[in-house]
Amino acid sequence: MEENEEILHNVTPISGLYENWFLDYASYVILDRAVPHINDGLKPVQRRILHSLKEMDDGRFNKVANVIGNTMKYHPHGDASIGEAMVQIGQKDLLIDTQGNWGDPITGDSAAAARYIEGRLSKFALDVVFNPDTTEWQLSYDGRNREPITLPVKFPLLLAQGAEGIAVGLATKVMPHNFNELIDASVEVLRGNRPDILPDFYTGGMADFSQYNEGQRGGKIRVRAKISELDKKTLVITEVPFTTTTTGLIDSIIAANDKGKIKIKKIEDNTARNVEIVIHLSPGISPDVTIDALYAFTACETSISPNTCVIKNDKPHFMSVNDILIESTNHTKALLKKELEIKLHDLQEKIFFSSLLKIFIQEGMYKNSKYENSTNFEEVITVLHELFDPFKPSLYREILPEDFKKLIDKPMSSITRFDVKKADEQMAALEKEITQVKKYLKHLTDFAIDYFLRLKEKYGKGRERKTEIRAFDRVEASQVALANTKFYVNREDGFVGTGLKKDEYLFDCSDLDDIAVFREDGSLIVTKVQEKTFVGKGILHVGVFKKNDDRTIYNMIYRDGKSGTAYIKRFAVGGVTRDKEYDLTKGTKGSKVLYFTANPNGEAEVVNIALKPMSKLRKLSFDADFAEIAIKGRGSQGNIVTKFAIKKVTLKTKGVSTLAGRKIWYDDVTKRLNENGHGEFLGEFQAEDKILCVFNDGSYELSTFDLTNHFDDKMIRIEKFDPERVFAAIQIDGKTKNYFVKRFKFEDLAIGKRISFINEDAGSQLLILTKAQNPIVKIEALKGKTQIYDESEIDLSEAIDVKGIKAQGNRLSPHDIQKVTLLTTEEADEDETQPVEDDQPEIEEGEEQSTDNEEGGAESNQDEIKTEKPKFISDFKQTKKVDFEITNPDDIDGQLDLF
Repeated sequence: MEENEEILHNVTPISGLYENWFLDYASYVILDRAVPHINDGLKPVQRRILHSLKEMDDGRFNKVANVIGNTMKYHPHGDASIGEAMVQIGQKDLLIDTQGNWGDPITGDSAAAARYIEGRLSKFALDVVFNPDTTEWQLSYDGRNREPITLPVKFPLLLAQGAEGIAVGLATKVMPHNFNELIDASVEVLRGNRPDILPDFYTGGMADFSQYNEGQRGGKIRVRAKISELDKKTLVITEVPFTTTTTGLIDSIIAANDKGKIKIKKIEDNTARNVEIVIHLSPGISPDVTIDALYAFTACETSISPNTCVIKNDKPHFMSVNDILIESTNHTKALLKKELEIKLHDLQEKIFFSSLLKIFIQEGMYKNSKYENSTNFEEVITVLHELFDPFKPSLYREILPEDFKKLIDKPMSSITRFDVKKADEQMAALEKEITQVKKYLKHLTDFAIDYFLRLKEKYGKGRERKTEIRAFDRVEASQVALANTKFYVNREDGFVGTGLKKDEYLFDCSDLDDIAVFREDGSLIVTKVQEKTFVGKGILHVGVFKKNDDRTIYNMIYRDGKSGTAYIKRFAVGGVTRDKEYDLTKGTKGSKVLYFTANPNGEAEVVNIALKPMSKLRKLSFDADFAEIAIKGRGSQGNIVTKFAIKKVTLKTKGVSTLAGRKIWYDDVTKRLNENGHGEFLGEFQAEDKILCVFNDGSYELSTFDLTNHFDDKMIRIEKFDPERVFAAIQIDGKTKNYFVKRFKFEDLAIGKRISFINEDAGSQLLILTKAQNPIVKIEALKGKTQIYDESEIDLSEAIDVKGIKAQGNRLSPHDIQKVTLLTTEEADEDETQPVEDDQPEIEEGEEQSTDNEEGGAESNQDEIKTEKPKFISDFKQTKKVDFEITNPDDIDGQLDLF
């Protein structure tokens, strides 16, 4: 019995074993495999690879297979993981100089086998990563070798390269940042300022970092491919989003095309050194809408969730990238201090021993009888201590036995040839160097700043930012989805849907659209596009419903079921709740719609109303003009048309839009048009109006004011097109290098056609473009052979008449022009003055807001928003004054600013 109890007492439960083993395993994976260390930014396998490369370094390339073999002395996890990690380091083009096919992370091509490719440490790595004197060492896993605990990296390597890893219970995802920006931010840290760094991806593209959250958990980055319009039938992708490859991107585009989300004719991958994916569009497909659809339905836009986790003090820590940079900068400063202190110690030791040697020789101690008659090392030390006693106060430290041993080990030949003058010169140089090192230590912050700036000067060239920082507008999938589905209606049974192929065809739509159904009883229902949906009998009208559409106006005449009175009304649907029925009449039983039209731009027609013959009724027909009816909410009862019975209502004349022009703004941040008041106000637009776009190469084109339009980054002017507006332009002729001025009107071109309004010879440059009525420029020139300085002002409106757009114009000056200054400012046109809008409350879907009807009552309507007419500032002016100093007509980049 006692034996059994003793046995049970020594037994460990299996649950306890599993708990301990799991914790050990989790700690091992977190600390020794998946998560980088904050000090050097490396995972253990990366650190061991770099240590092996340094161990093998002889200036020549080494086979990757050999490096892998050497690294296995330190990393006991097989050659595959080592090879993959080394390829990833090499592809980042920072620490390893590569030779051979190392793969391409942009295309997704893998590297060649390890036996075919070679690598060696880069000069940057040799300068920044290694220093055996400041490295902390530990034994390798088998105890046969030494390996670094962390490498003494004097640079924010983790933030430059980025890192990604999945451990047990946590993961890390650190974004790569720009080399030069990290150095600049480190300098700011040393100056006492908090940094604010943003990622930069080697794939380029565009990124919205508005929700980056300093790289911490919960943050998000939206990354987009760079897509440009080659022509109206062709798009080209030149940069892909980070975390994607050209192969994966093309596959996603093909998949979206197969699903009907986009419509393309073919796609070509011409990627070589640079990315080039050419997309040919099907006839009639808008390139601007397709660009938005690519962002909405393909990998052309991706969302990245950063999760910055690092090992600090042997524990995982979640930190912001700015805090990591501060830690890294301070760590670099501490390493620089340690290196200076080691260097100072070495210099002091050198000068200390040189002083000992000089005294030993000059004082003839080596010839002293006591010294010569000493029989053992202890006696030698005793004698030398006595001989050096008078000189010890001048030495910087106490003399140790090993110093004497080093002294007496000097061969007699070197003692007899000792040159005192040369020794004094060397010690003076050492003293000077010691003074400099002490100065660096005293001003350590300035020394660290200089160190970072030297790194930038030496290695920063060619490492400029690749990812463009942009703010994206959110692409609504339903707004850009291709109308790839046919929609049908069965009026008799009251069904609508995409599956009723034997019934009446209505229109093409997207499977993401909503459908508005109006019935003869005056009811409205909005529902999703589905294969088959019952919406009720007596279907009068079916159309695609767009959220917040206040341009589509419905004209309706209905008969009230209770009184028999006919009412006329005009309304916009406004906000609704899906699948909820709304009554557009007074709500009485038996009401019926007699006339109904849907008008996409608020058109108001004239109808003829024929009455049923009745006694005492003299006039049996009359006209009703919808233009005389105010647009109100869908719940208003409308105006009385007649109290008599209506026989029929027929269209007499079609109407025109009664709505005010659409107020359009251009947001230079997102490069998009909007109706929300963001950016520069362009004016009020009617259906026939166009937008003028001028580009920095001296060309222009006209565009519609569709909100889906995309605009080129090289655009320098955008405004509402006025064919009567006179512009003045100053240009440099590419052949003669002379300056010409002309006044002209932009011609009314076909939408999307782009032509040049300056000389098309190579080297021609547009300098100034202004629409000021009396533009005055100041010209500074050198006259004659003696190059006398001359300054003059010219009114361009008097210097030249208005000519055709292709005219070259008149020469601005016969002299050598040095500087051109535009003195006149532009006044905004009356329709371009910025409207001041009252703030309106936003009403979310599902909220109720009352709408007054004609009888003074109110009906609860969903998502109705009342807006007041905007007020205008009549004296708004745009004022700019820019100097143009031309030193070399062939190189005027950065001097172009157009009005």
